[in-house]
Amino acid sequence: MDIIFISELRIETLIGIYEMEKRVPQTIVLDLEVGLPGKHASASDRIEDTIDYSQIVTHIRLLFQQTHFSLLEHAAESIAEMVQRDFKAPWIRISIAKLAPLKGVKRLGVMIERGSRN
Repeated sequence: MDIIFISELRIETLIGIYEMEKRVPQTIVLDLEVGLPGKHASASDRIEDTIDYSQIVTHIRLLFQQTHFSLLEHAAESIAEMVQRDFKAPWIRISIAKLAPLKGVKRLGVMIERGSRN
């Protein structure tokens, strides 16, 4: 399986369950690995045979503009569902983290994997 990746996508958003998190935007960082469906652009050199990275980033930014997430887990699941549905990706791995959310903690977050790598 060919895989595209997007590394350290930063988004300013309101995310969290605490009152301050609902009022003060935080920076989250996403890393994605996305399995490519069907034909492979590595052989054809055609954008139609792959997934356009920029379109994934645009869709993710729009998702965070339209939705307030309480939990990183739900945000990651929503991204996975969207990428698999809209881009026909058979497999995806997402890491999503808050930066410096607690004293002495550089990042905290979750990683999920959905679909099949076959």
